[in-house]
Amino acid sequence: MAKLSDLLTAEDLVQLTGLPLFARTVMEGFSTGLHASPHKGSSVEFRQHRPYVQGDEIKRLDWKIFGRSDRFYIREFDEETNLRATILLDSSGSMAYRGTKGTIKYEHARKLAAALAYVLTGQQDAVGLVTFDDKLRDFIPCRTKTSHLHHILDTLQRSQPGGETSLATVLKNLASRLKRRGLLMLISDCFDDAERLLQAVGVLRKQGHEIIVFQLWDRDELDFPFSRWARFENMEKTDDALLLDPAAIRQRYLQVLKTFREDLVEGLRRHHADLVPIITDEPLTEAVKAYLALRMRQ
Repeated sequence: MAKLSDLLTAEDLVQLTGLPLFARTVMEGFSTGLHASPHKGSSVEFRQHRPYVQGDEIKRLDWKIFGRSDRFYIREFDEETNLRATILLDSSGSMAYRGTKGTIKYEHARKLAAALAYVLTGQQDAVGLVTFDDKLRDFIPCRTKTSHLHHILDTLQRSQPGGETSLATVLKNLASRLKRRGLLMLISDCFDDAERLLQAVGVLRKQGHEIIVFQLWDRDELDFPFSRWARFENMEKTDDALLLDPAAIRQRYLQVLKTFREDLVEGLRRHHADLVPIITDEPLTEAVKAYLALRMRQ
């Protein structure tokens, strides 16, 4: 059975423990968590007793305490529910890229998924996991038990980046399987047609889901530091490769990259979805802490 220490260091766990990840929108659920329920009376949890004051409903009196103390106390409740959060992990071939600094994007993505699952489980929220390339590979429904976290970790440990992906198609297919609204956390490099991807996000948003996109980048993909002639291979199509002079295409590459990123930022903003850049040569827990702190302030 996989352990947290297989993916996260002891220092990571110390930094992540107690971090809050709240829902901004109203969620549906059954068990008690940190998030407001849209249904009066569902998932009602006792909070405290307080002395009766004139005008309180008699039906809320705790008669057991009255029998012991001969005093009237009112039972107060919190109408709360847990957040249902699903981690969507892109396991396509492009996530297997190993940069010039030796970091594999997918290893960073798996650690991020483990970190998010740990934070959510720690606050008694229901967390699930979906892995995919051109189709859904693993589908683990949301649960709150600690043992469920180990199931997610086992799946993360054995998962490997595969072949091609159509991110937009996968998200649209996923929309038909998610019967209840919740928080969707996509971990991906988002290498797909931006317009089609944003259309799929729009479908999920119309269903009431809240969406956070953690976009994984290797520093090479952002800076394009190559200087010598090189063979550039499509990591999702092994027979697709070009021999190129990097100097001849660098400016064009950076311009296309800039346009892609700007389109994604603007499109996700329109859908009220968060975009969180995650760069593999930067400390993962620091990036998670910074985002959650910003989310709390907002």
